[in-house]
Amino acid sequence: RNKDDKQKEDISADGEAKGGIFSFVREKTIQEKHVDDILFELEMELLQGDVAMEVATEVVENVKQNRIGKKIKRSNDITEYTYYALKDAVEEIISIPGKSMTDMIEEKKAQGEPLVVMFVGINGTGKTTTIGKLANYYLKKGYTPVIAASDTFRAGAIEQVTYHADNVGVKIIKHQKGSDPAAVAYDAVEHARAQGKELVLIDTAGRMQTNTNLMDEMKKIKRVSKPDLVIFVGDAITGNDATEQARKFNEAIDIDGVILTKADADSKGGASLSIGYVIQKPIMFLGVGQGYDDIMEYDSEWMLNQLFSEDDEVAVEDEA
Repeated sequence: RNKDDKQKEDISADGEAKGGIFSFVREKTIQEKHVDDILFELEMELLQGDVAMEVATEVVENVKQNRIGKKIKRSNDITEYTYYALKDAVEEIISIPGKSMTDMIEEKKAQGEPLVVMFVGINGTGKTTTIGKLANYYLKKGYTPVIAASDTFRAGAIEQVTYHADNVGVKIIKHQKGSDPAAVAYDAVEHARAQGKELVLIDTAGRMQTNTNLMDEMKKIKRVSKPDLVIFVGDAITGNDATEQARKFNEAIDIDGVILTKADADSKGGASLSIGYVIQKPIMFLGVGQGYDDIMEYDSEWMLNQLFSEDDEVAVEDEA
């Protein structure tokens, strides 16, 4: 499955082969003697599509294993078989099970507690915008979120998250620039408890001045606010970079899930294919545009269809 997904995504990046990586396989008539060449070509397509090396290798190996011992007489059968083996390989890679955030809010609500979610990731990936989108998403579902401005290192970060909170219509808990980020997060959790709010969304710094260690700061915020979920926000367009960042955050503070922004513009699909596989954590939401409503819960079936669709055209705006 993994292979399929990646393949498809990669091809669509070229804009030549319609339908992505899969059509690349389907457009050829494969014969037994061609299979290794096709698999090599597939691996190259995946790597060009910014799919992590270990994931590309896994996809190709999976297709190879699936084909061993299969006696296929007609070349069109081989083509179909290779296509479906690829799709299966990709599906396996993108289907990492995880609880939905909505279910988790309900579980915590039953205990009379808010769900506390801490967002981590490098600056510029759309983290703060994503927090605004999620506040809006859950407000519309009838919950009352509160946002914590725990990126206290830049005045601009506090202003930005306040702007989103005001636009969406939720309370923001903030201290002045330079104050303790963990204290802001703690105050937001206490506020939610006191006011019966069901969801706390904690924004955190994505960079530090040289004298402060980013990961140490994240660990401290995590220790103090005791989040139920630590979510890494990555930019789908950056592909391998996002996957590497996720790996680093996961090693340092053990993230629980991923939100990919700019997924609508992720023509190659390398990030969506790689990130879950590499850190073995589920993708929870995808940012698919600039507006507050442009967020969707991740669905591996939907992603598989995107990766293997017949149409390359994605008419969604890039996310801010």
